[in-house]
Order: sequence, then structure tokens, then C-alpha cells
Amino acid sequence: MSDSSPLPPVRLHSEAELARDALATPLLSRAVRLARWAGPDTRVGAGGELVEEQLAPAAAELGLDGDDAAAYASEAWRVAVDTGLVAVVDEEEGTVAAGADLTLVLSGAPQDVLGLWLGALETVLADASVPDLDDLVEAMDEGGEIDFSALDWDPEAEAEFLDGVLGNLYLLTASEDGPGDGPVPLPALAASMIVPDDMGEPTNDVLEQVSDAMMRLDDQFRALEPVGLVDFQPVDEALMADAGEEPGVSSGGAGAGAVDDTDVSRYGMVRLTPLGVYGIRARLLEAGFAAPAVGDLADKGADVLLDSTSAFPPMAAQAETEQWLARREPLSAARELLAAARGADAGAPLRRLRCQQALSLVGTAAAPALHEVLDDAELGGLARVWLAERGVPDVPAPSEEMVFWLTVDTIAAQLAAEGNSEELQALVEGLAAQHGSFFAAAWRVEHPATPDVLEAMGRLHPDKRVAKEARKAAFKARSQQGG
Repeated sequence: MSDSSPLPPVRLHSEAELARDALATPLLSRAVRLARWAGPDTRVGAGGELVEEQLAPAAAELGLDGDDAAAYASEAWRVAVDTGLVAVVDEEEGTVAAGADLTLVLSGAPQDVLGLWLGALETVLADASVPDLDDLVEAMDEGGEIDFSALDWDPEAEAEFLDGVLGNLYLLTASEDGPGDGPVPLPALAASMIVPDDMGEPTNDVLEQVSDAMMRLDDQFRALEPVGLVDFQPVDEALMADAGEEPGVSSGGAGAGAVDDTDVSRYGMVRLTPLGVYGIRARLLEAGFAAPAVGDLADKGADVLLDSTSAFPPMAAQAETEQWLARREPLSAARELLAAARGADAGAPLRRLRCQQALSLVGTAAAPALHEVLDDAELGGLARVWLAERGVPDVPAPSEEMVFWLTVDTIAAQLAAEGNSEELQALVEGLAAQHGSFFAAAWRVEHPATPDVLEAMGRLHPDKRVAKEARKAAFKARSQQGG
């Protein structure tokens, strides 16, 4: 992902809801319980970790048993220390006390609680990029030191890989053509990091890399689920029982390691939780990415709304506009939108389209604002359309000049929004069919985008004769504008 182009906006739950979710996550709730359990007799090592003889009492306090109980207790304690729920009082003596941030759990604002959770998330993400214990033991030399070169482990590369995976998962969640709140198959997510976009049939080497990445992600998402970042269905262990099988990939799919659709859930499924969307967005913003959320523009001016939503997918643009309108009176909102829609710059046609879409959400109380711009060369056409659609009487008919100007403006906006889409091609074909002399008149339209619009019509129209006529008209328009 580029940090210069904005990601699609996401819909966030309220901070109060997210804070409640954060406190209910297994890991943070355990960390809070251990912070309250810690007392004068609690002892920690040089790194702030619980000494070994206190892991069992800590696990018992958390109601944990089994082989992993001590590991879970140790992880929760580390989170308690890292987030300030517990403070090390004397490093030499190994004594601790309740941290200053423990009071935030009960008396802090939702944002304070979310700050604690984000701290816990950073601890878990750091741990998720570390090799598992068995690998560390195998890499230990006779003196008890870990030979990191034997691990084939690059900490920076591992962290970047996991960040990239989570970024792709966030993008899939935010995209209107993605799964939304639904889960993503683990092989597809692994492939998104490994398989080049322009690769048709993945090679065996690439498929093997996807399988390896998928198994790494299986371990990592298991570690990330207790902090509430994801909902995760692990890889079916029966698939891993056969050492000769490459889980989740085959040579029969383009780009993403195809799997049998009927079995796809067995290869692991993952989705970001609402809390996870909040957490990944916070990390993206901190890393310098433009990661908008629906509602960010509610207190901005109409100029910012129209410019920003011009880059939004349709549903997100409407949701953002609805929140913006909810804070304003219809008449004043309409006047502000119309004023912001004016302009002859390259982005103006799409601004006017977004303005028209915003005004479609406003009732007849806004009618006076539309009447005020009936004689405006840039806004008079869309004002007439709005008034006519609502059955307002005595709306003056537009001049032919205004009709052609509005047509050019509309096509310019569609080009900016969708490019050479099928819908735009249908519009172009319809215009040429309904108006036999369209191009003879259109090249004279005094609109900055007239040459580009006519050139696009020449590209899009399937009839060679009509396409040639459009290109001739584009040449005349460009000459008229001195281009």
C-alpha cells in the first residue's frame, strides 16, 4: 500500500462500544485481573516478568489450567507491565505495585481504555513475529545462547510481513467490493503477499511460499485472537497431519493459490473484529497512511466534503454525506453545497456530481437554495433537475446551451469517478443515438472538459463512424480552446 493515496473509509463503532469490547478481550481482562492480584509478595525478574514460582498462582488466579496455563499467565502479566497496569517498584528486589494506569479501567474515558488496549496490541504483535519456542530451543547452542543465524529469522522482515498482511486484511474489510465483515480465506490472504499481481499461473516455488506463509499466519492469528484483533478459524489440523500435503494451495488457480470452494473454511478463515478495524486504522495513521473513517468530515466545510468524497466508493460517500447533513439545516446545507460545487478546475465536475448526490438526500425545505442558482451557468442545470424531480411547479426550461453544458459536465464527472465503465459506454451510445447532430453542437460547448469528454466518447463508442465523428469534434473543441 502507498502511504500517499487514501484507503477506503471504514465505519467504526462508537468509542464507548469499542472500549467495552477492549475490556472484554481475554488478554486485556486477564492483564487487569493480574494487576489487581499483584501485591507486596509478588516478585518479578530483571525484565519485569513474573518469576517462575509465581506463574502457577497467577494462572490459578485467572482460572487457567492445562499445559499452556503458565504461558497464558506470563503473557497477560507482560501486557499488564507494558501497558502501565503494573509498575516495577524496585528492580533489584523485584517488587511491584499497581500502575498509575490501572485506575483508567474503571474511571478513564473510553479513549483511555482504548489507549491501554492499543498498548496490549503492540505487545502481542511484537510477540507474534518471534519464532515459536521449539524453534528457539533448536537454535540454542551449548552455552545456552540462541544462534539467531540458525533460525533464518529477520525480525524487521517478519514484522513488515505481518503488518502487510494486516494492511491487506484491513483493505479487504474497507473495500465495497470486498468481503466486508465476512471472513477471508487464509490462503488468499497469504497469496496476496506472495503472488505477483501480474502472475497468471503460480509456479510451484510460489505455491510453496504461499503454503509456508499460510502456516506462519495460522500461528500468528492464533496469537492475535485473544487480544480481540481478529476472529479466527484455524487451519484444520487434519490437513496438517499428512506431511506430504501442501495445505491450501494448488496449481489450478490464478494469482491466489486456488482451493476447493467446498473445503475453503478448512484452510483457515480470518476477519478483523470492529475493535481490530479500529486498531489497525490507528496503526496505519501513526505510520503516515491516509486512513479515513466515516464521520471524519461531519464538522468540515462542504468544500472538504465534496473534494474528499470524490475519492470515496459510492456507499461510503453516501454514508459520509448523511452524517454531514445530519448536523445542518437543509436550506443552509444546500446553499453551502452549491457554493462549494462551483469551479472550472479538473475536479469540479465530480464535485458537482457529489453535490447532486448530496442534494438528493435533502428534502424540499432546500428548494429556495436551488431557485437561487437557476441562472447560474454551472449550477442551473442540476438545480432544474432537482426541482423537477420533486414536482416543484413553474421550473423554467433549460436552454439548449445549458443542456449541452450539463451533459458534458456529467460525462466528465463519470469519467473521473468510474473511468471507461460499461454504464458510461451505455450513456455515450444513448446520447449519440438520440441526438444525430450531437457532436456538431457539442464541440462548441464552453466547458474546460469538452475536448476530453469528446475524445472519451470516441474511445467508448463501438460504431467506428460515430467514434470518428466524436474524435473530429474533440479536435475542433481543442482548437477552439487554444489547445
